[in-house]
Amino acid sequence: MRKIDLHVHAGPSVMPRAVDAAEMLLEAEKNEYGAIVIKDHYFPTMMSADQVEKHIGSGNCRVFGGIALNNSVGGINLKAVDAACALGAKFVWMPTVSALRHKEMHSGKGLAFPSSQGMKVAEKTIYYLDGNGNLLPEVMEVLDYLASRPEVILATGHGSRNEIDTLIHAAAEKGIQRILVNHPHYMIGASVADMAAWSRLGAYIELNATVFVPDSRFCTNDIQETREIVEAVGLDKIVVDSDYGQNKNGSPVSGLETFIDMLQKTCGLNEDQLDQICYRNPAWLLGLEV
Repeated sequence: MRKIDLHVHAGPSVMPRAVDAAEMLLEAEKNEYGAIVIKDHYFPTMMSADQVEKHIGSGNCRVFGGIALNNSVGGINLKAVDAACALGAKFVWMPTVSALRHKEMHSGKGLAFPSSQGMKVAEKTIYYLDGNGNLLPEVMEVLDYLASRPEVILATGHGSRNEIDTLIHAAAEKGIQRILVNHPHYMIGASVADMAAWSRLGAYIELNATVFVPDSRFCTNDIQETREIVEAVGLDKIVVDSDYGQNKNGSPVSGLETFIDMLQKTCGLNEDQLDQICYRNPAWLLGLEV
């Protein structure tokens, strides 16, 4: 079965990782992946993606990267976004580890998250709505920029439900078509009704293996939740990926394979439907031919 994984945490990284970008590419090629996306919370990944695809890839599996707008790149920083896109970034992730919501959800609430190694400066949390619930000017600058770069995907990161709701409405109004809502069922606080509403605005809803596969270190969700999400959103706006790569959490390829089997049984999906959410939808986001 064809697959594209839009959410792999591969090293090098200041967070412990199970695989680096080269190891991930080789494993993906063995399993006939069409593409992978390398994500890092602290440093842009276009360079490592480009290098491993060029020097060890067979040409059958594309490798992409992007930039996460956390404090390590200056937060919501238009200049950093511009440089990343000039280097071929396919993703611009809104704040993840620097998001206020991320800190709130990982402070004594049982959601395990690995710490960085070697970093000493504390995070200054980012909440990108003002006191009236409007997007901060720097967010609007980034959205205006991405509206002129239709090949780049806006990913919503680890912000709160209200931040993401405002972000998606503004992005849709500006004509941004490639929007991916990262794990709204985990950490974000979104309802199924929110997910359906966002999909009607053109956003794709991510279902990620690491929070549904029982033997994952980060499993927090029951697989039965996926049935309600799929029925409410529709397969045309669902993307399945791994969100694996964390140290001591197993292989991203194995984790995704397990999740796909679970989805097939839980949601009663046939091969063509699985191909849509595991390959055709992510391929469209990446601008690849299907």
